[in-house]
Amino acid sequence: MKWEMAAPRDHYAKALISLAKEGKDIVVLDADLSSSTRTARFGKEFPDRFFNAGIAEQNMIGIAAGLATTGKTVFASTFAVFATGRAYDQIRQSVAYPRLNVKVVATHAGITVGGDGASHQIIEDLALMTALPGMTVISPVDIHETEKAVRAIAEMDGPAYMRLSRSSMPVVTDESSPFEIGKGQVMREGDDVSIIATGIMVSRAVEATEELKGKGISASVINISTIKPMDRELIVAEAKRAGAVVTAEEHNVIGGLGYAVASVLSEEYPVPLKMVGIEDTFGESGSPDELLGKYGLTAGHIRGAAEEVLRMKR
Repeated sequence: MKWEMAAPRDHYAKALISLAKEGKDIVVLDADLSSSTRTARFGKEFPDRFFNAGIAEQNMIGIAAGLATTGKTVFASTFAVFATGRAYDQIRQSVAYPRLNVKVVATHAGITVGGDGASHQIIEDLALMTALPGMTVISPVDIHETEKAVRAIAEMDGPAYMRLSRSSMPVVTDESSPFEIGKGQVMREGDDVSIIATGIMVSRAVEATEELKGKGISASVINISTIKPMDRELIVAEAKRAGAVVTAEEHNVIGGLGYAVASVLSEEYPVPLKMVGIEDTFGESGSPDELLGKYGLTAGHIRGAAEEVLRMKR
């Protein structure tokens, strides 16, 4: 399929600038990567509301927490591997525990970071952040959802984590598409199997439905952009309707979307389930497409998983 491609991090900056122009009392912090996270664009427009903490991610989160105690809505950005790994303790102790109004929006998540290799390819960030009590966790599907999600977390009270990719992503929604924290979105309808995906894997799930259609298999695609709180109602409804589920994510299968969906279904409506994701291994250097292929994150792998759960279902 032919998709328009665009980078969500560009639209993260666009949303921040729009919010500030509309009068939202936000401040933005970065850890010396503002040209890459695109927060430099906000800094150019609002230099008195932008702070570069330098290569000191832990300190950045501490500053963000302090600003939040004064009533500010604080956005703090760096690469996802640094935001959730290096600064985990500060997020836990200074942001999540006191439930402060800090929004950690991290770019360069997943293996599509590409050539920077395993040291920069965070594949466990969703697991780390969803385990924090009270933390809202979002993985937008494209540029439009990124803008809507930034606005939504700016309006909500309390901490949030959002992961964005380095690469351009397929644009699968439009400006009128709905977005609500905690709600999934039906992208394609089908009766035989439900494919529940997040982030870049949603477009691959849509492509997989086309391949499955050629084999007489009707598959739905559900975009779960809010990893926490999970849309339990929609997931259970899909399981009851289709009777078989596949999950797809650019994340370790341990602790990510698949585990969250499995937890819901095991409690409420068990059905055959297969998880498409990174199989508990670190990445390596390569182009995004090469890595997605090597680690099984393609439409073909989703199609194969769908065929397998259908055999289990029967």
